Amino acid sequence: MRVAGIGFRGAAELGSLQDALEAAIAAAGGAPVEALVTEAAKARSYVFRELAYELGIPGLGVSTQELAGMITPSQSERILDKFGTGSLCEAAALAAAGPQARLVAARVVSGDGMATAAIADIKGNTT
Repeated sequence: MRVAGIGFRGAAELGSLQDALEAAIAAAGGAPVEALVTEAAKARSYVFRELAYELGIPGLGVSTQELAGMITPSQSERILDKFGTGSLCEAAALAAAGPQARLVAARVVSGDGMATAAIADIKGNTT
């Protein structure tokens, strides 16, 4: 199962999320993702739900408890202070994909800096 973790600022627009996701998919070899995931409160935002709807895949939320303490390759002090992990998108992707998951695309940032995306795969494929 290939899952895309998404992080984004409150003012992010759909294009920001799309840009980050497209860059992450390209970095992961181009294979499609089967679900989007972010922090639970963010999962209720219109822009996140809109992206999942347009892609025709589930848009999932993970709790801050699931994110806290998750070790990620990317580190942001702001995200660490807010969510207890270094990268929201990386931690969300790993948490949703399960304990055997590996990142196949580390955090990438949208061109406008408003969104991030990372991809985890249960198989750890790097296709």
